[in-house]
This record gives sequence, structure tokens and C-alpha cells, in this order.
Amino acid sequence: MSRVNIPAALALALGLALHGTAVAQHHHGHAASTPAPVAQDPSGHEGHDATNHGAMDHSVGQGTPPSEPITPIPTVTDADRTAAFPVLHRPMQHAPEINSYVVFNRLEAWDADPGTGQAWEGEAWIGSDINRLWLRTDGERIGGRTDAAELEVFYGRSVSTWWDVLAGIKHDFNPGESQTWAAFGVQGLAPMKFDVSATAYVGDSGQTAANLEAEYELLLTNRLILQPLLEITAFGKDDPQRGVGSGLSSMEAGARLRYEINRRFAPYVGVSHERVFGNTADFRRADGENTRDTRLVAGVRIWF
Repeated sequence: MSRVNIPAALALALGLALHGTAVAQHHHGHAASTPAPVAQDPSGHEGHDATNHGAMDHSVGQGTPPSEPITPIPTVTDADRTAAFPVLHRPMQHAPEINSYVVFNRLEAWDADPGTGQAWEGEAWIGSDINRLWLRTDGERIGGRTDAAELEVFYGRSVSTWWDVLAGIKHDFNPGESQTWAAFGVQGLAPMKFDVSATAYVGDSGQTAANLEAEYELLLTNRLILQPLLEITAFGKDDPQRGVGSGLSSMEAGARLRYEINRRFAPYVGVSHERVFGNTADFRRADGENTRDTRLVAGVRIWF
């Protein structure tokens, strides 16, 4: 009876065990890499996976954009291009630096004792937005003769969005002998949209005066406008030759209702009341004139 070599037998058993494990792993990996069987189409065609086919249809419907827009964009024509880019007959220009404006706020007439009368008030300017030459004039005629007339010339400079400072001269043609004044003032748009003008004067004979005027435009409609007005004048000392006295001299209040046929031309009707005070009233009484006067007026406002 032969003897069994135990160490050799153990080595042989271990080698067989390792060989069996490797073979099992090789078959398992081969089975995992083998693709799943392809589903048979009922019509007998092979190679179409029903699951993948459904997924492919879904991706086409959702992920691929359509080749045409839902609302087709019309083709641009020559007429469209012409409308979008018209031919320019003049090259592009900047606004001119120098501009001008002329307005007659009042060209009016009335019929009252001692006779018919006419009055005017206007202003004009030329220049830039900052620096301007201003002209202002007003006066009246009664019974065919000029009762009062004056002309003012100013250099005006804008100091804010709505205000100008003025410096210049004023010349009175009537009443009495003509007289020239140095003039300084401000004008502009006050709060609540009141047009305000305040001017101080120094005459060549040492006379002083001040004038304050305020007016407001109330739009009743786009074309129908009511314009109240208040004007106050005062003098520093008596001037019997011109019929004015020191202190508060006169006050005029009125309202004019105009209809703008267009922005440049507007006829109006209105009422004006004037009253004099103090020594000026005494001079009026001495000359046999009234110290109060109320007029119904009609006229036209124009600008260009």
C-alpha cells in the first residue's frame, strides 16, 4: 500500500479551486456583455426594439425644432424697405442757436367816455436760450391822440429754468415830455404757473419807479382760455408834469377770455378796471378826470 503525499494533494486541490473560480467569472462576464434578445415584430421583421422605437419617436416630437415657424414671416419687399427708410430730402440739421419770438398780448379797443380808445401791449426777443435781447412796449390812445406810450430795451440772461434777469433802458414818449430810465428787473414763471414781471426804474431826473405785473392762463378748453391780469405801479416822488404822485400810484385788474382759432391768432373779449391812489388821484381830480375807470374791451392776441 503506497503512501499519499499530503502536501501535494493540498496543492492540487487549491489549484483546481482557483481554476473553477476563473472559469465561472469568465462565463459570467460574457453573459453580462451579451445584448438582450431583439423583440420580434408581429409582422416577422427583426431588428426593431419596441421600447427604443417609442423613445425615439418621443425625442423627435419634443427635442427637434420644426423646420418651419408656426406663423411664417412674410418676405420683406422693396415697398417695406422704402417705408422703413424714406429718402431724406434735407440732411440732418441741429436747431439754430439764434431764435426769435414776437407777441402782442393785447391789441384792443373800447368805447367809453370821453371817447373811443385803443391800447396795445407786446414784447419780442431774439437770441439763444441763455442770452437774449428783449423789447417791450405798451400804450394807449384816447379820442384820437396818444395818451401814453413807452418802449423798453433789455439784455436778458437766464439764471434758472424759468427765470431771467434784465438790465436795460426805458423811454417814455407820453404823457408830458419824453423821459429815459435805467431799468433792472426779473421775469419768469412763478409757482402755480403765474407769469410775473418785476422791474425797477431810475429816471434821468432822479425819479424812481417800480412796476409789478402778474397774469395767469386758465384753460377752460384746449382753445378757450381765460387770462386774469394784475398790474401795480409806484413812484418815488411827485411828478406833476406827468400827473403821477409818490407812493402807490395805480392798479389795473382785468380778465380777458380768448378763443384760439389757431395758436398764433386768438380774438378775445374782456373787462379792465383801473384805479389811481394817493397824490396821483389828487392830480386826476384837479384835471377833472375820474380816479376809477372800468372798460369792456375787445381785441386780438397774435404771435409769430
